[in-house]
Amino acid sequence: MSFFAPRLDRITLSASNAATARVRELRAAGRDIVDLTIGQPDFETPPHVKQAVAAALARNETRYPPIDGVRELKAAARLKFQRENALDYRTDQIIVGTGSKQLLYNALMATVGAGDEAIIPAPYWISYLDMVLVADGTPVVVSCRPEDGFKLTPGALEAAITPRTKWLIINSPCNPTGAVYSRAELKALSEVLLRHPQVWVLSDDIYEHLTLDDNEFATIAQVEPKLYERTLTINGVSKAYAMTGFRLGYAGGPQPLIRALVKMQSQSTAGVCSISQWAAVEALTGPQEFIKDRAASFQTRRDRVLELLEDVPGLSAHKPQGAFYLFVHCGGLIGRKTPQGNALATEQDMVMYLLEAGVAVVVGAAYGMSPYFRMSIATDMASLEDACRRMRAAVAALQ
Repeated sequence: MSFFAPRLDRITLSASNAATARVRELRAAGRDIVDLTIGQPDFETPPHVKQAVAAALARNETRYPPIDGVRELKAAARLKFQRENALDYRTDQIIVGTGSKQLLYNALMATVGAGDEAIIPAPYWISYLDMVLVADGTPVVVSCRPEDGFKLTPGALEAAITPRTKWLIINSPCNPTGAVYSRAELKALSEVLLRHPQVWVLSDDIYEHLTLDDNEFATIAQVEPKLYERTLTINGVSKAYAMTGFRLGYAGGPQPLIRALVKMQSQSTAGVCSISQWAAVEALTGPQEFIKDRAASFQTRRDRVLELLEDVPGLSAHKPQGAFYLFVHCGGLIGRKTPQGNALATEQDMVMYLLEAGVAVVVGAAYGMSPYFRMSIATDMASLEDACRRMRAAVAALQ
């Protein structure tokens, strides 16, 4: 009999985390690798947030915090939801977690049982599927076509819903494709959901502030108020504020659901790091103007990388509307041979070949769609240009 629980066999190690760990190993061994695996802004945490950390330490804010978050942060999150999303949550409808990831996990663990289904549009963020599996649920993956902008359509949603459907997980802007759902698109999905009252919505809004071009952000409970009591709206400070290491997310939703999340959290991590919470108070209530400048920087990088990829035969990328990733189609290179005579039979072979060329990306199958790979553009322009040159040379060497 195995020592380990069967649930461990249902999931895999996060592919993006594994790829990043491999980059660290190779660099430690002296290899020159351009790392495009991690979804982490290369900007510094804002100075006023750093000052808030020092101030919190000076005030000895180092005790166990409340499980659901300090009062000041929940108030800041409430004002943020009102100010930017036209969503009015009481403070007892808000919870603070160790990153938005924990809140997603808590929500699924608190609500999903054996046989319950969660609809996951693909391409999807790596962890959604495994979280549903850990909760004994059944992921229902719906492939979203490139010609639809990698977005879930009302018809595809309707076809995926069954009497066992409990959740729809929606992520906009999307990791890995950068797809952004417009108000009209969310409204059309809402019309389907209103016909199926058993289906709730997990709205992962972590990339909210990183929309590109003139794309407007909207969240589904804002677009369709009738879904307010069936939606958990999740956000955090990691991406927009370059605070990934603070591990802090927050969510608003119906009070009974929030109470269930608090119960789950009470028996796992309990309250989030007190210093991180005070840093997040400053992030949400302090200056916000710099965020637009950072989004503009990602847009400039996106445009440059798309331009450079045009010179790489066999690679192509859909133009993302938000976030800081490119989801690159590599099907034109499958079947080619490396200079050593090894066939690139799969996208995994392609990703490993690029790694040998000094460029680290993440295999598309981890996001539910092949043959693709994800490359993060959340790094400096010089590194991005270097990575594209290396990819162009590696592709040119294929037979």
